[in-house]
Amino acid sequence: MRTGTGGMPTRLGVIVRDLAHVIAEYAPAEVVVEQVFVNVNPTSTLALGQARGAAIAAAVLAGLPVHEYTAGQIKQAVVGGGRAAKSQVQAMVSRLLGLPGLPSPDAADALAAAICHAHATTGVGSIARGTSRMRRGRMLRMPGK
Repeated sequence: MRTGTGGMPTRLGVIVRDLAHVIAEYAPAEVVVEQVFVNVNPTSTLALGQARGAAIAAAVLAGLPVHEYTAGQIKQAVVGGGRAAKSQVQAMVSRLLGLPGLPSPDAADALAAAICHAHATTGVGSIARGTSRMRRGRMLRMPGK
């Protein structure tokens, strides 16, 4: 998503508006966002935080639950290491999803966040929370959880 030019309020409005359209079109059940990290440039960190807030607001206004993961958690879930390079994330996302080529770095990050959440809610993370269990090597969802 590109916000174009203009002041920050206008660009944040574009984020909320466009995400509302995406939510209406695809009807997701939940939303995943990456937690903000402190960047070397405080101005960039602030802008990223504001954009993230606009995305969260769009999800909340649509009544969707929002789940947050750190960059390290996302990389750990997809690549197996929390300090993986962007190129490694791209390659693993492509491989895990059977994509015909490498997604752009931004698309790979978004897809990796979704994969991380899928692992956390249906994979080993759900066993720790008691929402899944294993039987004969297969993951089973617990009724009512």
